[in-house]
Amino acid sequence: MDIAVLGALDVRENGVSVTPTAPKPRQVLALLALHADQVVPVATLIEELWGERPPRSARTTLQTYVLQLRELISAAIERDPEDAPARTAKDVLVTSPGGYLLNTSGGASDVREFERLAGTGYRAMDAGDFAGAARQLRDALGLWTGSALADVQTGVQLEMETKRLEETRLCALDQRIEADLRLGRHRELLGELTVLVTRYRTHENLHGQFMLALHRSGRRSEALDVYQRLRTALVRELGLEPSAGLRRMQRSILMAGPEPTSVATSGGGNERLSRVG
Repeated sequence: MDIAVLGALDVRENGVSVTPTAPKPRQVLALLALHADQVVPVATLIEELWGERPPRSARTTLQTYVLQLRELISAAIERDPEDAPARTAKDVLVTSPGGYLLNTSGGASDVREFERLAGTGYRAMDAGDFAGAARQLRDALGLWTGSALADVQTGVQLEMETKRLEETRLCALDQRIEADLRLGRHRELLGELTVLVTRYRTHENLHGQFMLALHRSGRRSEALDVYQRLRTALVRELGLEPSAGLRRMQRSILMAGPEPTSVATSGGGNERLSRVG
């Protein structure tokens, strides 16, 4: 079974889609796919589908959705090779004590591949191999075709999962840009960073990286404008001032002092700049 969730939901068995069109069964499959090869408790699935007030028929209705998914899987496994061991849909969507498990039989998962590539990229960064880090992190980010589960109705569980995935995406993006800056690719980054700081108006690392790229490209006044826009957004939306590291970078640019050399990062979200050269 091959699973894609970093964009639209796409789950295939033998190359045949087993992704239902109805919203509720899609939610069930999405949650099982995110936790592929692990048991997802019935209580978790019910919370995802109906929140804190499930109907009395919740368990029976969930079983109906599982049956619908198994019907799609049954049609797909009819394409198993003739010499393959016989199996049924219950061997793929497995009933376990207290829950259900989606058995991928070692198939592909874009989340697992993203995490593998990103991990390799982070280790390359730690080793000072910035070219290798940029390459691995770029490949990892290339697996994303849109927001995670972009076409799935989300309840509390999937909402939490999609936010977690977006944080991992931002962390990888942040580190890939850091690697590119270390390689002197500041001019190549300007267009991308222009878009990113518009999308993430209070993300300090991205703004710091944009300031650095502009400053290195000889666009000092624009770098200072980026700082002012960030400060306005932080004060208005979060009631915060820019971090000490970002303020140091602004002063360095104002004084036309030594050029800042890097923006240290530790993840996505509204991260603080922890090191300025």
